[in-house]
Amino acid sequence: MAAALEPWQTAAPRRRRRSAPRPSRGREAAAPDPEADPEADCGVVLLRIREARKDLLLSDFWSLALETINSCLTKHLEQLKAPEGTLAEALRNLHLDSLPDTSAVTPGSTPGETPVPGTCRWKCVCYGIGNFATCVTARHQLTFLLLFLEKCRIPRRHCWVYDPLFSQLEIAVLNSLGVTVLSENELREDRSCSHRSSPCLPAPQEGCRSVGGEPTVFYMPHCGTALYNNLLWSNWSVDALAKMLIIGNSFRGLEERLLARILQKNYPYIAKILKALEELELPETSQYADVFNDTSVHWFPVQKLQQLPTDTWAFREEPDYQDCEDLEIIRNQTRDPSATDWNSR
Repeated sequence: MAAALEPWQTAAPRRRRRSAPRPSRGREAAAPDPEADPEADCGVVLLRIREARKDLLLSDFWSLALETINSCLTKHLEQLKAPEGTLAEALRNLHLDSLPDTSAVTPGSTPGETPVPGTCRWKCVCYGIGNFATCVTARHQLTFLLLFLEKCRIPRRHCWVYDPLFSQLEIAVLNSLGVTVLSENELREDRSCSHRSSPCLPAPQEGCRSVGGEPTVFYMPHCGTALYNNLLWSNWSVDALAKMLIIGNSFRGLEERLLARILQKNYPYIAKILKALEELELPETSQYADVFNDTSVHWFPVQKLQQLPTDTWAFREEPDYQDCEDLEIIRNQTRDPSATDWNSR
């Protein structure tokens, strides 16, 4: 299947917007595409992804969004003390208004698989894009991810994707695109009943991925608040958070929408990190208003992390969410064995 794919061709902060509530991840976010055939095969879905890619590349949103992400990544790399010749050089060489020469691309090859000499080893993790085979919004979000990997020269095999809503068709499509599909909802490896605040509760955690000491971009458009809280909990240290960049729901928007006591009680890790993050919103355009609304790029400067009170890092209690009314989280589920485990990398 991979050999039959056509090579992909690459073609200031503003006031806080107060948009309508973001679409919920899951069934609401995966509203059926009226033009989609539920029985579509991989070829049809891949064609629709290519069409979405062309539209995205021609939009003002893409160039503006890439400039925003580029700005954040460049600052993030500075604090990682990346040597000359790393991803910083690749970012400086991005040409937002031009397309690369695709004649040099081998038919059937996957863009980004040829490493740039000296490139910083980035990883990317994607959660919650939903049913892209039948949902236009999810398809645009997947297309954005693929373009982002290409522009930042992150090999697709270094991108791990998970959503419990994926169909067998969608898993097959993702495998053909070269990304790594996770087989199960991720829990913290060191978690046990003795670590939990309420040992009798069922395992509630999803998205508990540790950066493992390597710079990691988390792409999580329109995910539930608990998922971001879990991710922070799983990386609750200065060193780990300094290596993380999150593209997802605006943390500042959460602060504005939720009462302070609710945020602190139900999502304590988000509440505690607000003073130590930098956030830039993705641009707002009418064409993608429902796709990337309330989406920002977040990173955590070391200087700000180190200025937090010492007891901030001593707090490591596992979230339980038992009092959350609108919990958008999915209990641990095992996916199809055809998908790939993170531990098998």
